[in-house]
Order: sequence, then C-alpha cells, then structure tokens
Amino acid sequence: MNRARLLDRFLRYVAIDTTANDAATTYPSSPGQLELGRLLADEAAELGVTDVHQDAYGLVTGTLPATSPDLVPVVAFNAHLDTSPETTGAHVRPQVIEAYQGGDIVLPGDPRQVIRVAEHPELEQLRGATLITSDGTTLLGADDKAGVAIIMESMAYLLEHPEIPHGPVRILFTCDEEIGHGVDHVNLEQLGAQACYTLDGPGANHLDVETFSADLATVEIRGVNIHPSIAKGRMVNAVRAAASFVQRLPRDTLAPESTADRDGFLHPYVLQGGVDLVTLKVLLRDFDTPRLAQQAELLKTAATAVEADFPGVVIRVDVRAQYRNMAEGLRRDPRGVQYAQEAHTRLARTAELTVIRGGTDGALLTAQGLPTPNLSAGQHAPHSPREWACLDEMAGACEVVIETIRVWWERSRSRREGQVI
Repeated sequence: MNRARLLDRFLRYVAIDTTANDAATTYPSSPGQLELGRLLADEAAELGVTDVHQDAYGLVTGTLPATSPDLVPVVAFNAHLDTSPETTGAHVRPQVIEAYQGGDIVLPGDPRQVIRVAEHPELEQLRGATLITSDGTTLLGADDKAGVAIIMESMAYLLEHPEIPHGPVRILFTCDEEIGHGVDHVNLEQLGAQACYTLDGPGANHLDVETFSADLATVEIRGVNIHPSIAKGRMVNAVRAAASFVQRLPRDTLAPESTADRDGFLHPYVLQGGVDLVTLKVLLRDFDTPRLAQQAELLKTAATAVEADFPGVVIRVDVRAQYRNMAEGLRRDPRGVQYAQEAHTRLARTAELTVIRGGTDGALLTAQGLPTPNLSAGQHAPHSPREWACLDEMAGACEVVIETIRVWWERSRSRREGQVI
C-alpha cells in the first residue's frame, strides 16, 4: 500500500471545507461538497475508474471494471463528503505526527485542546504510528474523508494490480450524511450493487453490524414578547419555558453523557431563539425502534407540563424519522458481514462485530434493501477539535477493502462451481 499517497490524498481532501448546514435549502447543503466531489470525479477518471459521474446532487459514482470474466455480484464502497456542523471544518490545518512516541498531544492552534491518553487509551497501542490531528481550532474531517481516501487509494491499488481477480466494484460518495440526508438521492437501481460497505468507522478491525434507530424532534416554544418595562402580566418568555422543558428531560437514564452500550438517549443539541420563539432540536436514539415512540411521548408530556406552568406558551413537537437499525437488513443477506469477516481472517486479524451508537449511510441503504455494514476507517473523536486519525489504520483499512473484494470473487466462483463454502 502506498502510504505516502494515501496520506497526501487525505490531507488534500480535509483542506476543502465541506461542513454540512442543516439550515440550508439546497442539496448538498454546502458548496464545498460539490468542490470535493468534482476533485474526486477527476481523480477517479484519471486513475482509470469508468462511468465516473457527479450528478446534480453532488453524488459521485464510478465503476472499477472487473478483471475476471466470472459472473460476480457487484460490490460497492461508500463514504460521505460532508463533515459535522458541530465543529467548523473551515480552514483545517492538519498536523502530521510521524512515529508517535506516546503521551498526550497538545494541539498547537489552541493549547486548551489536548488529546489525552486517559481519554483515548487506544493511543498506547499506536506508538510508532503516524497520527494526523487538526490544530485544535477546527475538526479534522477524518469523519469521513478518511473513508474517502481509503476508497480512492484502494481503487488505485487494484488498478495497478490487474492480476488480482475481482468482479465489478462501484464507488459511491454521498453528501449531507451528517444531517441525515446522505442517501436521499441515491438511485439503487443505477448503482446496481448487491452489497455495499461504508468506510466510516473507528480505529481498526471493527465491523459495525448494528446501529441506533434515530428520529429528530424539532420543538417550537412560542411566547409573547413585549418591552420589559411594560411586561408585567403581558410577556410570556419562551426562553424560560425552554429552560424548564430541557430540565424535564431525563438526565440520569436518557442522556448521552450518562448512557453507554445499548442504552438509548434523548439529546437536546441545538437551542436558538428569544422571548417570542425558541426552537430546540432533540436527537432520539435507541437500538429498539419502538422505543423511539416512547421517547417522543416523553417530549410531548414535557411540553404539556410546561404549557401548564407557563400560561400563554404554546409548544409544538415535530418528530421525523432519520434512520433505522441496520441489523435486521443485514440478517436477510449475511454475506456482506461474513465475507468481510473472512477478509480480516485472511489478513491475520479478527473482525470485531460491533454495535455503533450512531448511524451511517449504511443504515439507510440497508433499510432500502442494499445490505451495507460499516468498516473501520481509522477515525477517532469525530465531530470534535480533538478529532484525529491514524495513517497506519487507514492503510490497514485499504487492505481490508481489497481482500473483501477478493473474497467476494472467490466465494461467488465457488458457489457457481458447487463447492462447499
């Protein structure tokens, strides 16, 4: 694997601001996603990827032609171009740490931002590795430009090694995954894949086979504004009502800061407005989809109580679905998971089947009928100024991609020949 070229790709990609914007009325929600997509389309075509296309929605697709005449299922690999709006992705200044010697990492742009070993114990296993961070004033963009770079470098490697037998491979780069719209405009019939993998996972050798089910609640709290000098008996302060509403949400049992593993949560994460109107956004998450309805009912119960405590306040709770747990869809066609596990085994690794407390485009693709587990991409601490990536893990992910493609060819060939597999 050409590590220097992989690193160069990643550094070029994170330099483009692709921060998603949930308030935008366009798709994609930020122009940088179109810019990065054009760059990737040009690079893919130069490599020799065929049928490269960036559509009107910024989605980039292409085909790595088969090197074998055998009829093999088409496998796709997906990563998303946008970065989280929770921390800016503008003017990213990446820092490359060669041969990491251990210890906490103080980020030069903001010394208050420290990547601490105590919070990231996996650093102890990465002494001697190459790490990449931001300067602490922005996120890095490893989520998911590490995945983008891994896919591009894997395609380059396979094109340089035509002796590796494989069937057709499709690439798919999506937009606005971070705000729940990554696959809004994906045409699965045009993609033509029987299986897909997202490269959007942490560390190394994780194989995410289950995700949260997710809804988004938008809570509008309406009050009455008037000059405070004449406010007695007339003002209805939506800010105070909003504070009361948030206070009523369970903190010990249903907050992300107090839950782990398979626990769900309610997460108020955006609060905007003033006396007359406050808008609050709340994430609803659980591995058991029916429990989302229970969480929504908690919000409505809180709204009713606040309206009673603040006469004149009117609260509207609007809940929309975002994505669903992909476990059920993967069970319907287990080959994607099984073949990725075998690829790890062939590389003398063990794939850790993991449950992700979040979601990927893979959850939505799986729900639409395209089984899409998630592979590691060397990402750590996403959405944060302390986000970092490991080049060694990214190179290892390229090897997993290539070996998984090889397994699909071999297993499909064995099936046709009637061999026991």
